[in-house]
Amino acid sequence: MTLPADLELHPIGGEARSLEEMISFFHLVVVAIDPYTYESSWILPTAGRILSDFEEADCRVAWLVTAPEDDATAFLGPWADRILTLCDPDRSAVAALGITEIPALVHIGTDRTVVGRADGWDPIAWRSVTDHLATMMSWSRSIFPKPGDPAPFRGTPADGSAVTVD
Repeated sequence: MTLPADLELHPIGGEARSLEEMISFFHLVVVAIDPYTYESSWILPTAGRILSDFEEADCRVAWLVTAPEDDATAFLGPWADRILTLCDPDRSAVAALGITEIPALVHIGTDRTVVGRADGWDPIAWRSVTDHLATMMSWSRSIFPKPGDPAPFRGTPADGSAVTVD
């Protein structure tokens, strides 16, 4: 699957940037989360640790949050300062990436292809994506799950159909 070059990504506190700009030199690895669901809160520490494991590798890591900036910042807390955060309140980036369940892990190559994707929290599927990423980046593998990480679970529908906010 090749993504459109003009797909807009919106970093917190910055101007919208095209996917082409974001991946011109480095692969992009995102964890898509929905701050209005329990499932995303369950995976936050684990996903943050996984993204942190690749911060120094030859890739760019980021949160992809299906919310406006204020809600994304409130949900992520200190993670929003530590790791690049992209806001996707209309879920256009989530749809373009082919994500079906949130949380999700997506690895995008510099050629705009989806190199790997895992929907929901399936540690085996996430490990497949991160192991391949580690090999491509000549980097150490991320070790998970660890004690305290959540058991596998299905994510919520990526289109937001199960989310209601009053």
